[in-house]
Amino acid sequence: MTTTPTSPALDPADTAALADLAHRSHQVITQYQHPSGAYPASPTFSAYRGFAWFRDGSFTAEGISRYGDVESANRFHDWASTVLTDRADDVARLVAAAAAGEDVPVERMLPTRFTLEGADGTADWWDFQTDGYGMWLWAVTTHAGRHGMDLARWTTGIRVCVAYVAAFWDRPCYDWWEENLEHRHVSTLGAIYGGLAAVAESGVLDADGAAKARQVAGEIRKLVREEGVHGGHLTKWLGSEVVDGSLPACVVPFGLVEAGDPIAGATLDAVARDLDVDGGVHRFRADVFYGGGQWLLLSALLGWNRAVTGDTDAAWRYLRWMVSHTTSGGDMPEQVPDHLLAPEHRDEWLERWGPVATPLLWSHGMYLILADELGIFRGTRDRRDGGQLR
Repeated sequence: MTTTPTSPALDPADTAALADLAHRSHQVITQYQHPSGAYPASPTFSAYRGFAWFRDGSFTAEGISRYGDVESANRFHDWASTVLTDRADDVARLVAAAAAGEDVPVERMLPTRFTLEGADGTADWWDFQTDGYGMWLWAVTTHAGRHGMDLARWTTGIRVCVAYVAAFWDRPCYDWWEENLEHRHVSTLGAIYGGLAAVAESGVLDADGAAKARQVAGEIRKLVREEGVHGGHLTKWLGSEVVDGSLPACVVPFGLVEAGDPIAGATLDAVARDLDVDGGVHRFRADVFYGGGQWLLLSALLGWNRAVTGDTDAAWRYLRWMVSHTTSGGDMPEQVPDHLLAPEHRDEWLERWGPVATPLLWSHGMYLILADELGIFRGTRDRRDGGQLR
C-alpha cells in the first residue's frame, strides 16, 4: 500500500532532497553488492565486513525492488537461492533427523551469516536463527509479484527453505539481535509466518508443499495469540511481558496480526511508548550494545507501519528523523548514540569492534521502503535509467 504525502511542511525542495537521499541509498547498496549478488551487512564494520545475512539482505532487497532496480534484487535472490540449494542435502538430513525424534544440536543447523561467496563463516557466531529464512521467502515472493516475474528461477531454494523452517519453526533460537537462544521470539515467528503465508499462495510449491506451509503458518498464528500477547500487545518472546523494536514487522509486512486487529494497534503503540524517543527507536529497554542507541532501521519499520495504517504524520516524523541522522556524505549508520539506555557500556563495544557500522545497508534499504511508502518516488518512476533516479 502506498500513501500520498500529506505533511504540511513538505515542499518541492524537500521532495528533491529526499529523492536524492533515495538515490544515494541505492548507490550505497549497489556499490557494495558483491559479484555473487550478496549484500554485505556493512562494508567497513569489523564484525560485519565480508558477511551477508538473509535478514539484512531480504529487507535491503525489498528496498531495492521498490526503487525499481530489478536486476540488483534478482542477483541477491539468486545468491540466497544458491546458498540454500547448495545445502539441500544438509537440510534433508536435518529434517529427517527431526522427524525421527533426534535432538538435533544447534551446531548442525544452518548458519545465519555467510561469506559473500556463500560459504559458512569460520569464526564463532550466534548462528542458529530462523527469522532470516522466513524473511527471504517473503522478500523473494513479494519481489516477483511486484515485477510480474516467474518464481521458477528460485524454486529449488524456496523449497529447501520451506522444508527447513517448517521443520524447525517452533524451536528456540537466537532473535533478530542474536541474543536469547533459550526463547521462542515473536518477531522470529512473525517472519516465518510471513514467508510461509506468502509462498503458500504463490503457486511455486506443489499441493503438498503449499498445504504444509499453510498448516505451519496457522500453527504459528495460534501459538502467538495464545502465548505471545500480554496486555493486549505482542511480546518480545512467548511468555514475556515486554516489547521489542522488531515487533511491528509482525504487522507490516508479515501480517501475523492484521493491521486492523486491536492487537496490532496496541503493539505499535506499546513499541512507540516504550522505545521511541523523538523519532528514534531503541531495540529493547535492556539493550547494552554500543550503549543501547537508537536504530535507523527500526524507525523506518515503525514509520512503515504508521504509513500503512494511515498515520502519515507519524510516518513522516520517522523518515525525517532518519534523514537528520544520516552523515554529511549520505551514509546511514546502524544506530546513533542519542538517548543511550546504557551509556556505561558504549566504550566496551567501541574497544571491541570499533565505531558503529556505517554505512549499514539494511538502514539504507529501510529508507527506500519508507520513502516509497510515502510517495517520495512518485513523479520520478518514469524517469529511471538503469534503476537510478535522475
